[in-house]
Amino acid sequence: MTGRGPGTIIGFPHKRKLVTSIKLFLFFCLSDVSCNSVAQKIYVELNNTVPCVRLLNATHQIGCQSSISGDTGVIHVLESEADLEWPLSKGPNPPYMVLLESSLFTKSIMMKMKNASSRVAGVVVVPKTSPPEFSPHTTCPNENTGVYTETYDHNLAHCNTTVWNPRGNGLSYEEFDFPVFSLKEDNETEVIKQCYFDHNRVVNGSGLQYPLCAMQLFSHMHAVTDTATCMRRSSMDFSTSPVMVCDPLGGYNVCAFIRPYNSTAFGHKENESVVIAAARLDSKAFFLEDSTGAEGSVSGFVTLLAAAQALCEATQEAPRTRNILFAFFHGEVFDYIGSSRMVYDMKNNMFVIDLDNVHSILEIGQVKTCISINVWTYKCMDIRSNNNESVTNLVKNLQSSTAGLNFSFVETDFSQPLPPSSFQRFLRARAIPGIVLADHQTDFNNRYYESFYDNAAHLNLTYPSNLSPEEQLEFVTDTAKSLTEVATAVARTLFKQAGGNNSQVNKINADPKTVTQMLYGFLVRSNNSWFQVLGSSLRCVFCLSEPNPPQYYVGVAKSSHQANALTYLVQYLLANLTGTATNLTQSQCKKPDELPNESTYLYSYLWVQGMVPPNSTQRESFCVRTAVRLVKAVSPAFDLGDYVSKEYSTWTKSQWKFIKARIFLVASRDLEMLTLGVGVAVLFTSLLVTYFVSTKADVLFSSVREPNNAAY
Repeated sequence: MTGRGPGTIIGFPHKRKLVTSIKLFLFFCLSDVSCNSVAQKIYVELNNTVPCVRLLNATHQIGCQSSISGDTGVIHVLESEADLEWPLSKGPNPPYMVLLESSLFTKSIMMKMKNASSRVAGVVVVPKTSPPEFSPHTTCPNENTGVYTETYDHNLAHCNTTVWNPRGNGLSYEEFDFPVFSLKEDNETEVIKQCYFDHNRVVNGSGLQYPLCAMQLFSHMHAVTDTATCMRRSSMDFSTSPVMVCDPLGGYNVCAFIRPYNSTAFGHKENESVVIAAARLDSKAFFLEDSTGAEGSVSGFVTLLAAAQALCEATQEAPRTRNILFAFFHGEVFDYIGSSRMVYDMKNNMFVIDLDNVHSILEIGQVKTCISINVWTYKCMDIRSNNNESVTNLVKNLQSSTAGLNFSFVETDFSQPLPPSSFQRFLRARAIPGIVLADHQTDFNNRYYESFYDNAAHLNLTYPSNLSPEEQLEFVTDTAKSLTEVATAVARTLFKQAGGNNSQVNKINADPKTVTQMLYGFLVRSNNSWFQVLGSSLRCVFCLSEPNPPQYYVGVAKSSHQANALTYLVQYLLANLTGTATNLTQSQCKKPDELPNESTYLYSYLWVQGMVPPNSTQRESFCVRTAVRLVKAVSPAFDLGDYVSKEYSTWTKSQWKFIKARIFLVASRDLEMLTLGVGVAVLFTSLLVTYFVSTKADVLFSSVREPNNAAY
């Protein structure tokens, strides 16, 4: 082995070791483990929040959003409207993140904060007790897309005759340039309040002591301006994976004929006459995911489901001259998305029947009732129509159907216009006989129309405190008894309208147990034993994964052809209440066309989980043959590319990257600047030391020179 020559420097390996050590140090400092550990010590994440998001239509945008990096503010708990003075003017540490309880979540308070948005970073709402009344919707729902337009009758347009929702303050249709969140978890609310009381609360006018408790909200929305703008930007393909800015609102209607038609044969059916029984599925609230719609929508579609069950049993025994279509429309809150789609499809031969096949329409609106009161009957009497006699006969059939029941249908005056209803979209296309049932004579009785207070408590769903969840499921409430009576009358009326034998009418009765189970599942707990029996182990498992009720907001139209949980629940309920159990196996249920006596052109086939027998752990699953279908409920405006349409709904929902909320302690401005200054000084000092060490590395890390005559 040869020796090293004179002047050989062996310090460079040590220099490489230094560089490697620095890299390892930076790796561990910047690793996710270290960062997450530091972040967990700084922030308290709030995981049970619901944001106000941005919606857009043909003319403008509504809703809320944060800046792209999130908005941060010092927390201030609003205890009364007088406390607004602190965050809006007096407070020395703006901007503020205002925490308020639901009693203070009013239009006047929100508008004051909107007008002083430079001092308000965001708002967090804590839903507690219900106020006497609260409706963030408009006073005239869907006023521009119903039948009562200026060209129809200017006296009836824009609710000039009847203001249907006089409590409406329009808060849901305002735009806020700061984030607004709702807290769903009481424990998180207490953590925030305790942080505020410990650090932020002013006592006897004394100044605040740092650190202060702050909150940061992230809810930046991608879409701006209006639907036409966001759809144009979504269509711009600058990469292999274009980013969608917004999505059209929509979903699926749930439809079922008593006597099924070939689902692939569209257009007019000769010698066929159909009575449509309708109700809407969806509802809306300021926070979309908090929509419940107990009176606004659930009372109506539960009544129609119960009527469908009662009528199906009767029509299997007695023949009819007319068919009946049960239609559950989705997206009606947003300018009648579901019903306008069905009318559009009927007009363009894209549905199994057309408008000429429609004999009459009976729609169930808001029917929160108690025993021994009236349900009002709205009808459309048009001097330009020849159908007024048919309307009169329909009303007579309805009134005579209450024999033996504890309530009556009361006919409104002919000059009274129809309330907001899906029926209006059919009338907009053609004069069709029909009526709308509701629990109000003029304006809505619903004190919480389209708000998160329209819930089970508002519908008087109360249970004895000593009942278990399963016992509550079986407990027949007064509300269930009332809706059962209405469902019975509706089923009898439809039977008469379809030409059924009058001698069979009084045998038709809705089941109060079924009604009470549906109310419990839709408004109290969807994850219950009865819904689990009806649900599919494959398609509807996510419907039953949460103990809370399903969401009633329509959602966005998905390209994956997947409906939301509410739609699936109604589909499976209607299928089980009106369908027929078969002996098909699960594999046969998936491919019934391979069997000689089955047809997917006439029926749908759904695999149902079934019950768990006693002394067993396996469910007795089975296949249901049903006429229930899911039908597209997306506004025709998006098929036509008419994003400024005045005829159809143009509502879209903005997309976002993520939604997040967290609290932390923030130091004083002076301390932050001092920390920044020290950090900068340390940085430059480190750079100088590193530069010095790097330039002198050959001296600092060199070894003693070996003698020339070294031998090994």
